[in-house]
Amino acid sequence: MAVTVKQMALIVAFFGVLSFIFGIVAENKKPAAGTPITGKDVVICKYPSDPSVALGYLSFAFLLVSTVVGFLSLFYPYQGKSLPQGALFRSTSFVVFFNISLLTAGLAAALLLWTTITEQLHLSRNVHHNLQTACPTAKTGLLGGGAFVSLDSSLFWLVALMLADNAREDYFEEVEKDVKGGYGQIDEADYGNVVKGSA
Repeated sequence: MAVTVKQMALIVAFFGVLSFIFGIVAENKKPAAGTPITGKDVVICKYPSDPSVALGYLSFAFLLVSTVVGFLSLFYPYQGKSLPQGALFRSTSFVVFFNISLLTAGLAAALLLWTTITEQLHLSRNVHHNLQTACPTAKTGLLGGGAFVSLDSSLFWLVALMLADNAREDYFEEVEKDVKGGYGQIDEADYGNVVKGSA
C-alpha cells in the first residue's frame, strides 16, 4: 500500500500532539520543591513520587518521531515519483518553513531534555552538604514551554509538507508539459501560419 501525503501529515500531527500532552502532564506533575530532612552535616531531600522524568523523556521521544517523520515526508517519493531537492528548495516559502521547523524542533528538544535531565539529577542526587539547601527541582515552566514548542514544530512540519506537496505538483506538471511538447514547440503548419500572418 502506497503512503500518501495525508497519512504522513496525520502521523506527524499525532506524534506532535502526543509530545505536547506528555510535556504538559510532566509540567503539572513536577513538584515545586522537595522536603529537606536535616541529618549530621547533611541535608537529605525527600521528593514526592514524581512521574515527570518519565513523562519528559516520552515527550522528547514523541517529538523525535514527529520530527523524523516530518523531515522524511518532505522528500518521500509519493506514487513512486522522486522529486529533485532543487525543485523543493526553489520555493522561498518552503525554505523558510523548513528552517523554522528544524529550529523549533531543536529548541523543543533542548527544553524538554535539559529540564528532564535536570529533574532526574535533582531526584537522584538528593544528599547535600550545604545545610541551607532548599531541595530544588528543575525550573518551573520549561517542560510546559518545551511541550508548546514541540506542538509548534509539528505544525510547521505540516505547513512545510503542504508547501512541498504544492512544489511536487508544480514540478510534475512542468515535466508532463515538457514531455508532451507544451512549452514553446510548434509544428510546421503553425509556423507557416505565423510567418504568413506577419507578412
